[in-house]
Amino acid sequence: MFDKVLVANRGEIAVRVIRTCRELGIATVAVYSELDANSLHVRLADEAYALGGQTAAESYLVTEAILDALARSGADAVHPGYGFLAENAPFARAVAAAGATFIGPPASAIETMGDKISARLAATRAGVASVPGRNEPIADPSEVIAFGESDGWPVTIKAAFGGGGRGMRVVTGAGDAASAMESAQREALSSFGHAEVYVERYLTWPRHIEMQVFADSHQNAVWLGERDCSCQRRHQKLIEESPAPDFGDELRRAMGEASVRICRACGYQGAGTVEFLYEDGSFYFLEMNTRLQVEHPVTEMLTRLDLVEWQLRVAAGEPLPLSQDELASLSRGHAIEARINAEDPSAGRFLPSPGKITRLRLPEGFGVRSDAGFESGDTVSQYYDNLVAKIVVWGHDRDAARRRLLRAVSEMEVEGVATTRAVIQEVLTHDDFIEARHSTRWLEERLDLSDIAAVPPAGGPPHEARSTRDTGSTDGVEDMVIREVDAEVDGRRYRVKLWVPDTAATGQPAPRSKRTPASSRRRAAAAAVLVADGTVSVPMQGTIIKVLVTEGELVEANQTICVLEAMKMENPICADRAGVVRNLRVSVGNSLGAGDVVAVIG
Repeated sequence: MFDKVLVANRGEIAVRVIRTCRELGIATVAVYSELDANSLHVRLADEAYALGGQTAAESYLVTEAILDALARSGADAVHPGYGFLAENAPFARAVAAAGATFIGPPASAIETMGDKISARLAATRAGVASVPGRNEPIADPSEVIAFGESDGWPVTIKAAFGGGGRGMRVVTGAGDAASAMESAQREALSSFGHAEVYVERYLTWPRHIEMQVFADSHQNAVWLGERDCSCQRRHQKLIEESPAPDFGDELRRAMGEASVRICRACGYQGAGTVEFLYEDGSFYFLEMNTRLQVEHPVTEMLTRLDLVEWQLRVAAGEPLPLSQDELASLSRGHAIEARINAEDPSAGRFLPSPGKITRLRLPEGFGVRSDAGFESGDTVSQYYDNLVAKIVVWGHDRDAARRRLLRAVSEMEVEGVATTRAVIQEVLTHDDFIEARHSTRWLEERLDLSDIAAVPPAGGPPHEARSTRDTGSTDGVEDMVIREVDAEVDGRRYRVKLWVPDTAATGQPAPRSKRTPASSRRRAAAAAVLVADGTVSVPMQGTIIKVLVTEGELVEANQTICVLEAMKMENPICADRAGVVRNLRVSVGNSLGAGDVVAVIG
């Protein structure tokens, strides 16, 4: 086993890995951007090193900075978590070249399955059918149109690298092909560093079912059960469950065996997830994620196995702890996970909601697990994923698990940012979900979210936790306290204690972090805010990635003025009236805060 593991990630998954390492007696190393200097994963790790920068491109995606932290810390292994560099073959090779173990599959397997086109070819070699589509990148919108006209609309343009719904656009007709392809390529490049996209058929009412797999270096490969991830918006999952409802054992076994064949076809090792679309009794290979999934706790709740521990043991060269026959008897009951994201779901728009979490209380109780990367007082940044917490429950059957999750989500308290809690409650109480009639398109096409109101920001100053101890009074040093503070020396983070005057006793105000005024933290129920004078402003923090109009141009109502990227999502900022653009105040690359003006329509 390893002596020290560097976790090359942030947030909830970094916390998750650190906790398992601690249980196994393995020291941990955190890395952090400037914005994450006081984050929970940094506070929990044994050591922490600064990467510099604010955005992911300036920090968590900089291989050289992470390798520098690896060298200075002396860690003998790197766990990439999910996202960022988790499915980056050159990074896996760089870690190995530095003398450390990459806790993940071989770089060759990452390359094969990370490229969705070569993954489709690997599935074909394994005898597993893929969603009908092109097996080569597309270079021009005319190819999208040709595919749609021959195979039928709608079609899906997808990033050839990466996953999680990034770089994916649904095209309903020829007129949308060019803009959809451009948007997919731009998001794919931003998220994964590759702009290649391909096209495949968009199934009409499919379910998204994935299979958890594990393989070791001793020629063993197993499947640990499926997860139904059909409840999605923007092609990103909100609720996952296992076992999949209305999914027979024969079908489950066929999908599991197909997943193992795909593992063997690419020489896989470690944890992975093989994803399928299921419709009308048939399943089609979609992609393989060569890492631990966000929703892995669903499988852990059913099997009572720590999958991060399995990752560590397999990476250390140990054989899989259990055989396929032994795994068959482990799963009992039903598990469901809800993702609580920092998004304002009012009227079903799911607008990003970055900001400071002024209060966070996670649910507890029998059969409830909460995985979070934040605590009260932490900030959800516009530059990273918006996952605040995952609430996972177990029940003796599906309805018991559903009712337990409903109770747990209702107990959860989040203030300071809007979240998806209200949507989770709507889903869990809807007859379509209760009777398993939903699909990947159900939430956006059938679920009525028009009554969900915008969540106002929490008022009042944020709570500031302090670690102090009164030292008593002596001549000349009365009213002194010991405070724990964080210091950074040569890029390494330390927590030190200082003996300082008690500012509360001396009447001097304690230092406080800057707060965004309530007026600029307001939540909007539209993709742009237009006031009486024709001023168009943005409803959230973000970066302008595209400007579609020029000053003096005549625009129509609902015409897109610019595109704002926030929390890895593109948000069109539209005019709410027809008129002339009298004052265009933004250009590509501008960073904006909630309420900032982009244009005036006169």
